[in-house]
Amino acid sequence: MAVKIRLARRGRKKAAQFDIVVADARAPRDGRFIEKIGTYDPNTNPASINFDGDKAFDWIMKGAQPTDTVRAMLSYRGVLYRKHLQLGVIKGAISQDVADERFTAWKEQKDSKIESKRTSLGSAKDEAKKAALAAETKVKEARAEAIRKKNTPPAPVAEAAEGETTEAEAPAETTEEAGA
Repeated sequence: MAVKIRLARRGRKKAAQFDIVVADARAPRDGRFIEKIGTYDPNTNPASINFDGDKAFDWIMKGAQPTDTVRAMLSYRGVLYRKHLQLGVIKGAISQDVADERFTAWKEQKDSKIESKRTSLGSAKDEAKKAALAAETKVKEARAEAIRKKNTPPAPVAEAAEGETTEAEAPAETTEEAGA
């Protein structure tokens, strides 16, 4: 019986999510499967890949063939590298301790790389929001200034304005004297 590790689609229309399953190669894509080992959501950035690495490793060692997409996921998470190291242990080329040490070193390096990508994406998104907010504030201030200029009455000619102010001040002074 040929066994494959492949994706089984689920989720709604145009928002696909996938289960990573171990299934008989003759079974339908979304049909019967032997074991579900994880999930895959391509809609997030970076894509969310959650699966049990030990189960995947066991099935790979038993001879299960991953599809191209699942092979890329297994390689991304180090399952295929772990298989490579384990085959070296079986052949006697390296010891189990050396293989475990190499795998943990590779895993730490890969995890730091993934985390730095996540933080850079998050910081880039924050910077884009700040820039958009600054541009929006600038446009808002320009609009407010234009509306203020439009709503203020035009200033009369300078000579007429000076004459009116002196006349306006004079009656105010006379009213003050009359009130006193």
